[in-house]
Amino acid sequence: MPVPADAAGAVFIRRQDTEVHLDDKGQLLYNGYRIKILHPNALQLGNLSLAWNPAAGSPVVHAMKIHREGQVIDLLKTASFEILRREDQLEAARLDGNLTAVLRVPDLRVGDEIEFGATLPASDPTLGKDDAGLLLLAADPAPGRYHLRLSWEEKNKPAIKMTNDMMTVAEQSPNAIDYRFDNPGVLAPPKDAPPRYQWQRVVEYSSFSDWQGISRLFAPLFANASSLNANSSLKQEAARIAAAHAKPLDRAAAALKMVQQDVRYIYVGLNGGNLTPAGADETWQRRYGDCKAKTALLLALLRELGVEAEPVLVNNSGTDDGMDQRLPSPRMFDHVLVRASIDGKIYWLDGTMPAVVPPTQEPVISYRWVLPLTRQGGGLERLGWAPASRPNEITLFEIDARAGFDKPARITNTTIKRGIEGLQQEVQFSVATPTQLLSAFRQNAIGNTWQTIEDVQWRYDAKAQASILTVVGTGAVDWDDDGDGVKSLALPGGGFNPPEKRIRAKEQDQALPFYNKPDFSCHVTTVRLPSTTRAEQWSHKDDINNRMFGRAYYRAFDIYDGSLRMIRGSRTEQTEVDASKAQHDNGRIAAFDNSMAWITYNPSGKNTDAQARSRVPTTTEIDWTGDNVPCLASGPDR
Repeated sequence: MPVPADAAGAVFIRRQDTEVHLDDKGQLLYNGYRIKILHPNALQLGNLSLAWNPAAGSPVVHAMKIHREGQVIDLLKTASFEILRREDQLEAARLDGNLTAVLRVPDLRVGDEIEFGATLPASDPTLGKDDAGLLLLAADPAPGRYHLRLSWEEKNKPAIKMTNDMMTVAEQSPNAIDYRFDNPGVLAPPKDAPPRYQWQRVVEYSSFSDWQGISRLFAPLFANASSLNANSSLKQEAARIAAAHAKPLDRAAAALKMVQQDVRYIYVGLNGGNLTPAGADETWQRRYGDCKAKTALLLALLRELGVEAEPVLVNNSGTDDGMDQRLPSPRMFDHVLVRASIDGKIYWLDGTMPAVVPPTQEPVISYRWVLPLTRQGGGLERLGWAPASRPNEITLFEIDARAGFDKPARITNTTIKRGIEGLQQEVQFSVATPTQLLSAFRQNAIGNTWQTIEDVQWRYDAKAQASILTVVGTGAVDWDDDGDGVKSLALPGGGFNPPEKRIRAKEQDQALPFYNKPDFSCHVTTVRLPSTTRAEQWSHKDDINNRMFGRAYYRAFDIYDGSLRMIRGSRTEQTEVDASKAQHDNGRIAAFDNSMAWITYNPSGKNTDAQARSRVPTTTEIDWTGDNVPCLASGPDR
């Protein structure tokens, strides 16, 4: 495609060709392009790199040229790739065995056109000729010409599924489908729609007729990998666990902890290991492995302990919404864990998690779809969702201002984090000594809130499955002087930002639901009031009990026993809100109470209704790591 005289941006794509070809050996991927460089930032296109799995074959470079003012410079004659072993991700615990060829194009200039073409083997040794994948065009491509092609040998024709925007341009022939675009427009996904509606300009292809076929393919791999040698030392480990624990759940927990704690995580993709698990005995001997190896090891131990269990494929990246609408593909999954049946209940066991995570009745990560691996062939299963029963984060903030308005207050700040964020904190803080933690917080946290930090305490509560961090110190309280002795303070964590209107551009589908990310947060603030004041001299903003766009909003105040207490909670009640409900709530936003949590002292005040009808606990009166913390109203307004 000719470069227009008014070409703008970093590059112009004169042509870009992407082709996937399917044959008896699997997939071949061709990528070729000729690109006009219009801006210095685009000179990085001269850093050429090819990565491939040598077990699948070797790449072939077809063309590598520079076009400059009518002159053609053939780089294949003057330059060569440097091939290196690509173990550059060891710090990320990856050992994949891939090779990389790199070349930095010399003397590349703005105004040049760089041409490149190469074919790479894209098959996985485990899958062989049976595979699946995607062809796609980005939502916001650079101007120019694009060509996507899917081709196949006669007996290797895959199932094909494409989005509507690809159907309109598809050119079908007996053994191929082509998609051609000149200056493709920008595609904006429907605003705030669930993730499955972000699927645009995509072509799926698959050699699998159903999800059960994938399950049947992988189940024997894990069965073989979890089979132990007759003299395996793992049998002794299982016997030790059985002797130490009588209950099946305790045995499963001990086996899981052993896999989590005694086998470090390293992704292993060597020798076809991208999808094939290493054997349990091998993994135990070398004491490292990835999710596949850890799962096989855990399955072996559970079998020895008489616990019924199976491997389950999942998607950790959060892109499994709408998976039931996709063609069957093993590449839709990026993780595997264990599902066990113990005493009539289902438990999830993930050997890659920190050793503080026991068998749980809900996965630590929320999955929408999972694929159990069975010899008979398990089908895709949907996991139900319900609003969280416990907050994923609670912030407790106590301000002890009993010494007076003009004195620094003693402040105690505790955060309780669950889920992945709590585990990330466990990984970060568990390696630090108390002295190191205290020093780090003194260096980084002293400022607006803290004048001094006296103590920092951290622990991970395995029973509550929560990371608990407490910081104690002193700080100045930012009382506003409102005149005549009146003072006011906006409590931290007490207000809500009003929700945004849920509307879409007129060209987008107005009937689609709106998405809410699952969340449950709670802020608890207690002010120990200056000892010279009385309860009736204090007042506060209104309580809040509301529900809008599938989210509950709650705030409650109380003045009691020398302290002013506040709780503010917010929880996702629905992950999807239908369009009509969203339109209704759009009309309610103007009345939403987005006030900050102001408390006011008036020396002449006579607040006779200072105490709440229902007691609001302070930061220390109840166990906030428990299951039934009062972070929401019992029945939010609609």
